[in-house]
Amino acid sequence: MGIRTIRRRCTALLVLLLACAMPAAMAAQDGDFVRVEGTRFVLDGKPYRFAGANFWYGAYLGAGDGVGDRERLRAELDQLRAAGIDNLRVLAMSEASGFRRGVRPAFMTAPGQYDQRLLQGLDVLLDEMGRRDMKAVLYLNNFWQWSGGMAQYVAWFTGEPLSDPDRSGDWNAFMDYSARFYAIPEAQAAYRDAIAAVIGRTNSVNGRRYVDDPTVMSWQLANEPRPGSDARGAPNFQAYRQWVHDTAGYIRRLAPRQLVSTGSEGGKGSLGDEDYYLIAHATPNVDYLTFHLWPSNWGWIDHHDPHARLAPGLETSLAYIDRHIDIAGKLGKPIVLSEFGLNRDGGAYDPASGVSARDRFYRAVFDRVLARARAGDAIAGTNFWAWGGRGRARNADWMWAAGDPFTGDPPQEAQGLFSLFDSDASTLAIVSRHARAMRALD
Repeated sequence: MGIRTIRRRCTALLVLLLACAMPAAMAAQDGDFVRVEGTRFVLDGKPYRFAGANFWYGAYLGAGDGVGDRERLRAELDQLRAAGIDNLRVLAMSEASGFRRGVRPAFMTAPGQYDQRLLQGLDVLLDEMGRRDMKAVLYLNNFWQWSGGMAQYVAWFTGEPLSDPDRSGDWNAFMDYSARFYAIPEAQAAYRDAIAAVIGRTNSVNGRRYVDDPTVMSWQLANEPRPGSDARGAPNFQAYRQWVHDTAGYIRRLAPRQLVSTGSEGGKGSLGDEDYYLIAHATPNVDYLTFHLWPSNWGWIDHHDPHARLAPGLETSLAYIDRHIDIAGKLGKPIVLSEFGLNRDGGAYDPASGVSARDRFYRAVFDRVLARARAGDAIAGTNFWAWGGRGRARNADWMWAAGDPFTGDPPQEAQGLFSLFDSDASTLAIVSRHARAMRALD
């Protein structure tokens, strides 16, 4: 074989190798990742603003072996993307528990042991989202009982019985039990093992490492972490604040090109004190702020008849939005309204029932967010709670049972309480219009 032939073959082989490597190299470019510049997000050199959804069960739909429904997953991602909803907030870790209303199965079957079906379900979800140019916000724990969460870690490492609010009705006792998580070293070690198991994963579908996947916009420490109950949580605040700083720093080291947020509700989840919220988020390890808005849960709007006190409830809600955007401005960071919702008309759960009060609420929230974003303020996006898609309750009491279809309402809530179903055309149109308006901003 002549030297020219060898060179030609070597050159052809090199070109082939480069071509094979090209997609991975392109996917890993820094411009493909969402970044923070001051009080805004930037993607590929342009401002990134979004109208997104909570899709907590996305990895569950992606799971195989009788757990999920991949056909439903793909169809619903298509529907969301067609509506301009391209940012999804998803549960990425759950813990097997004895809670009456806990989701089953769970990602973590015991400390350090993981159900590969659900991790592979997360692989499928991220791959499908990537194909649709969607971004994911993945939360890695939960203050609440419906996915096991912090309270299950406490039970594992203290040996004490779970404090189950769905049995006892004592939510203050549960919150204080759950908040003990922050100060138990063994629980923190197991939690970090779970963080590393997810963030350090290589996607089994496309071979891409999670840390190299720009589909992942952000890792959240937990869903709605709190220092504890408003009544007795203040002594936990320093441990909570340190946990935020240390855990966010740990995630930043594991995933330096992806963002870190807390998953906080805002002032209502910070002992009812917005100063505590500001202090906890002042750490440089947290890239942006989150807050949630639950006017009927907080008594601002009537659960059973949302029309009854809608006007004053909206006024209080919009003031809450404004205060949190102002806090983010003080800290010089973007902020996302990453949960908000309202009951269906008459407090109904049936997908066929009306949503006129909810539609008015959504429009008011979106109008305020758009106005503040247009003014150059720190608000960068929203995720409504929650996408229910094709899911429908099977039981007369509207509660979820293992094996039922998933909806946007977790197992501790009636299936239909806050879900935006695929048949809720008026609400979906409102979200879609807002998505277009946010993207149109300079």
